[in-house]
Formats: sequence, C-alpha cells, structure tokens
Amino acid sequence: MAKQIIEFTTDKRFVRRARALKTIQTMVGMYCRGHGHQGRSPLCAECAELLEYSKRRLERCVFGDAKPNCANCVVHCYSADMREQIRVVMRWAGPRMMLRHPIMGIAHLIDEHRPVPTLPAKPARKSRADNAP
Repeated sequence: MAKQIIEFTTDKRFVRRARALKTIQTMVGMYCRGHGHQGRSPLCAECAELLEYSKRRLERCVFGDAKPNCANCVVHCYSADMREQIRVVMRWAGPRMMLRHPIMGIAHLIDEHRPVPTLPAKPARKSRADNAP
C-alpha cells in the first residue's frame, strides 16, 4: 500500500504547522481505514477532499505557526459542513491516537493547552476624506 507523502519543513518558523498537518493526515487516514472507506487508494474521495481542505486552511492560517488547535481558535476558517466533518473525524480518531501514535497524540494534547493568541490587528483604513485633495 502506498503511503501519502507528508510535506515537512526544516524552517523553524513552521514546525508546529508541519506537526499539525501530520496529525490531521494521520487522523483522517485512521478514520478512513477504520470506517472502510478506502478501496485501493490510501484515502477515499471524501476523506481526501477533507484532508486537502484542511491542508489549505492550515497553510492560510492567520496566526501562522503560533496557531492554536482549531477547537480553541477564535477564528473559524472552516465552512460549517467541513468543520462538522473534521470534528467527527477527530472525535473518532483522537482516542485511538493515544494507542497507535502516542507521541503525536501527546503533542496534540499539549498544544491544546497553549495560550490562544489574539487576532492580528488590521491596518487602519483610509477614509474618503483623507484621499480628497
């Protein structure tokens, strides 16, 4: 069976995001296998779509590498239906992570207790009066 390639970075600024991506990939893979979704490929189409969506959201996270776990985040960047799907996957795979991938599971639990950063301030908008000569 072919394993999906996990993209890692050696850049110290993105270590936590790389670990979060690996955790999501592992959880989605466990869920897909555990529910008999996959045929000959590593993931079924629905789980692959969820994983790709999660990866895009993780790459575009407004907090960068200081991001909290998504459950504790003040910004909910997932759409409502995808958020529910990932919640179901994590609820199922989370307890099983401690048995199959204990180090990854413990790191995820530690990340849950990190302080949640505040939302970055938006740059001040110029009013129309400022643009008038």
